[in-house]
Amino acid sequence: MAVELNVSVMHSTPNRPLSKSERALNRWMLEHGNTEKSPFLHQLELAEVSPWHCSCGCATINFQIKGSPEALPGVHILGDYLFGDGASTSGIFIFESGGFLSGIEVYGLGGDAPSILPTPQELRTFENGQ
Repeated sequence: MAVELNVSVMHSTPNRPLSKSERALNRWMLEHGNTEKSPFLHQLELAEVSPWHCSCGCATINFQIKGSPEALPGVHILGDYLFGDGASTSGIFIFESGGFLSGIEVYGLGGDAPSILPTPQELRTFENGQ
């Protein structure tokens, strides 16, 4: 069975610090996520955004933790949320791999994945419904 991979674009630019709004969003997602959040809140202070960009143009970002090796491939979700409504309902989750905070994934449920990140105030859990 063939598997289609999502092609990404790498740039030769270095990692960059998280913006104030990115840091606030990620902190909120960790604080309201599952019970495994404690070690990852500390890592968030050391997180940088890698130069990787998804080829679809979505707002997904990957992290590199200063002083740590690159996270191994894989996804273990630490918090999963919804935002938007109707045809524009989307999802976002924060994840780790191999013990390292790895990034946030943004995806569309009724259409394309959003190209901008939501604010913490826009997020709701799946339990609170679409």
